[in-house]
Amino acid sequence: MATITLATFNCENLFARYKFDKKVDKEKAFKDGWLANQGHFYQFDKEETRLTAAAVKETKADVVALQEVESNGTLRQFRQKFLNGRQKYKEYLVIDGNDYLRLIDVGILSSFHLENIRSHMHEINKKTNRELFSRDCLECDIILPDKKKLTLFINHFKSMYNPANPCNGRAETHDKRAVQAKRVKEIVEERFPDANGDFAIVGDLNDYIDSESAIRNLVKWNNVENVIDRLPEEERWTQYWEGNKKCGLNETYHQLDYILISKSLAEKNPDTKPSIVRKGLPKKAKRYKGPWLKDIGNKAASDHCPLVMQLII
Repeated sequence: MATITLATFNCENLFARYKFDKKVDKEKAFKDGWLANQGHFYQFDKEETRLTAAAVKETKADVVALQEVESNGTLRQFRQKFLNGRQKYKEYLVIDGNDYLRLIDVGILSSFHLENIRSHMHEINKKTNRELFSRDCLECDIILPDKKKLTLFINHFKSMYNPANPCNGRAETHDKRAVQAKRVKEIVEERFPDANGDFAIVGDLNDYIDSESAIRNLVKWNNVENVIDRLPEEERWTQYWEGNKKCGLNETYHQLDYILISKSLAEKNPDTKPSIVRKGLPKKAKRYKGPWLKDIGNKAASDHCPLVMQLII
């Protein structure tokens, strides 16, 4: 019997990159290329990154699935400078995905060995003839003691934000998320044809469950359990959004981040409840009444909260 603490965290722009001049057309630059001397470079925002690292440490997780990481090098630098190098997380991985504008990818920090790594970034949506996944569905096995294994499917679905219509972004981006959710379900079924195995679908699915949800068929699939449902209803939120005054939209608190465990894992862990680390949120998130990370103020770890679950495998 092996025990693992698993977390998922959208760490919000974990970058170590160039920054374009305001006059530069970013989309044109990504399409046509650019010269480095036409950009302005800056280092990590050390304060924000320190807060992000503090939120990761609060999870006490053995494995952290991450969203919004720029690159493998960025994650290596983050681990080295802010997470004590290899002491906790011996392995890490980011594979460049399909977000060509923001260059944000999914990744993983692990105290255990990673095997059978598989990217789905090249899959094509046949209706649009474009990449199906906004970033990737990153598949990997966590190799645990006693020959135990946990398979993860790490995701970051299409955002609900649409710059062309910011007041109705959720509806206009619905179909992309629905296609991604359907394909993730198929990928899991291909790997586990009888759905009998130790796996978890994790990440920022960028939607919440109501009658208009694009991800309902995945989250409510009878072969998985959404672990956050084990908490009281008022506690089932992982993301704070400040709203949009121009659109008349008020602040919201929703679950966008998910750990969907297989039925076999649910049966092995019938009484375990997840935890949500909210200490790194912006102080504008008034619903949260608990303690904050030190130095939370104008800057924060993320607008998302790490979602954490301890599992017996």
